[in-house]
Amino acid sequence: MSIQFNDTTNFKGLVQFYEKELGVNRGDVSGNTNRLKEFTADCNLALDDFLTLAIPASGTWQFDDSNQTDYPVVKATITSGRRDYTWTIDGSGNLILDIYKVAILTSSTATTYTEIYPIDELEEKYGSILTEDTTTGTPYRYGKMANGIFFDPIPGYTVASGIKMYINREGSYFVSTDTTKKPGVPGLLQAWFYLKPALEYARRNNLSNERKIKEAVLEMEKKIKDNFAWRARDERKQLTMAGISFR
Repeated sequence: MSIQFNDTTNFKGLVQFYEKELGVNRGDVSGNTNRLKEFTADCNLALDDFLTLAIPASGTWQFDDSNQTDYPVVKATITSGRRDYTWTIDGSGNLILDIYKVAILTSSTATTYTEIYPIDELEEKYGSILTEDTTTGTPYRYGKMANGIFFDPIPGYTVASGIKMYINREGSYFVSTDTTKKPGVPGLLQAWFYLKPALEYARRNNLSNERKIKEAVLEMEKKIKDNFAWRARDERKQLTMAGISFR
């Protein structure tokens, strides 16, 4: 079952399950503006927590909130003579959490993207690509620092949409006036969005059922990790022989 945010008619919304989990009266949250705003804030924090579980657990099928209206890909112009390129948000205004792949057009006339690979800027054997080397050409690697990437060598050409980055980003958050909007995650995991806020409320208010709710949250954490670890089941699995060490 997919759960909408607030359903005061059939009582199948996240708000209504939250009320039920806490054992409060129907409408104590949905009918109170301040409590509804508090729940919304906790629900959005639960979304952040969901991402910290889902993204690392994802295999080759990378997680992204299904409420997003575009793909988690960012493009930008490569500018001749410019080494560093910074981003905070994607094209839809979502905060970028991580860059996990970079591809570029390798010349001003290229039409096919070529993946380039990161280096650890802190590894001394590579030296510094931030300021020391002024060589220009076609980048074949990059370093990451803060919210920027640094090409090596410095690009010697300019091309629109020459950088293509694959990213992880924040989710699509709820507002307290939402009704039919649903969490952008698989339906069997949506209980997380009322259980986690319920646990936070129980913890803050020393409720007697905190332990019971915590058990449900821990069980849901396992379901989230297991679900995303198996999301590439359409790919063929290959068995390989284990190596034998002779001493």
